Amino acid sequence: AKMADEYDEFDYDDEDLPDPSLKNILEQESLQWIFVGGKGGVGKTTTSCCLGTQLAKHRKKVLIVSTDPAHNLSDAFCQKIGREPTPIQGFTNLSAMEIDATEDLDKMQRSMEDATGAGNDEDGTGIASLMSELTNSIPGIDEAMSFSELMKQVQNMDYDVVVFDTAPTGHTLRLLSFPTILEKAFGKLMDLKDRFGGLIGQASALFGGGSPDQVQEALLGRLEETRAIINKVNTAFQDPALTTFVCVCIPEFLSIYETERLVQELSKFGIDSHNIVVNQVLFPEKDAEELGEWFDSNKDGMQKEAREICSKMMARKRMQDKYIGQCFDLYGDDFHVVLMPLLDHEVRGVEKLKDFSELLINPIDLEE
Repeated sequence: AKMADEYDEFDYDDEDLPDPSLKNILEQESLQWIFVGGKGGVGKTTTSCCLGTQLAKHRKKVLIVSTDPAHNLSDAFCQKIGREPTPIQGFTNLSAMEIDATEDLDKMQRSMEDATGAGNDEDGTGIASLMSELTNSIPGIDEAMSFSELMKQVQNMDYDVVVFDTAPTGHTLRLLSFPTILEKAFGKLMDLKDRFGGLIGQASALFGGGSPDQVQEALLGRLEETRAIINKVNTAFQDPALTTFVCVCIPEFLSIYETERLVQELSKFGIDSHNIVVNQVLFPEKDAEELGEWFDSNKDGMQKEAREICSKMMARKRMQDKYIGQCFDLYGDDFHVVLMPLLDHEVRGVEKLKDFSELLINPIDLEE
């Protein structure tokens, strides 16, 4: 039977195309990290929250983390969500948290100052200046360190799956290049250390207390720790059994183009991605041509305003169908492409999220 199944896979019938839903994510119980990403304004947060509510039915403990500086989780769930995991009302096993890179960096700086006693540097020496020197000379190091803090925190908790509601595309991809960024940071620090010997340390000690090597060691120690965590995390992220990336888009040119870029980048970083969610689709179950025929045969009997409204909707539907067609041409064979309808209301609050999330798992039947 297994052999027959294998041969069947080569017949490209509609039956063999990936199921147009996110059921595969619920069924893959080994998954620990699920990233949800795409261009700004395509519904990433709604998709993350819906995915979280569905996972909560199947897993013991689920965490949704927003790494987007414009935090929207609080808006989506209609409750205050903070920097610590906050239980979501109406669930026993779903929590959410919102993180902020700059605040994390300040906190890290304070903890290093306390550890080395080099905190009272009114005149810009010591740890604060060393940290700002580092963040200015290596773009992205602040996010990398903040991300490693987050991963450390999450690994100490017993969540069995974490959904990341990521920042718009560019940021997300930066997150994957952290190991490279950290290698640069190390190189730079070692270079400084060799060039100036104990000078950095002596200056900090002179102005801010703490022994010469202590300040340097603290910074190097923290970077070493960050690097170890991020290397470990990256190995996990490149394992398709543990990590997957859900691309979210809307049926418009820019969004489809951005998705293609995202898919290419993910494969370059070796990160598994086999799901695409297309949001804001007008009548996913109807075809533009059928609607067009209906409109042509009925428009003469319509009032002028009704005719204008319908014709605008028809133009939009035709445009969307064109891009949805392109999306299926590009990804239909390898990706689960899920079409989510444009609703008459916003998806806010647990009940609406729960209802909408059902469509991720049991999509509208396009064949009917």
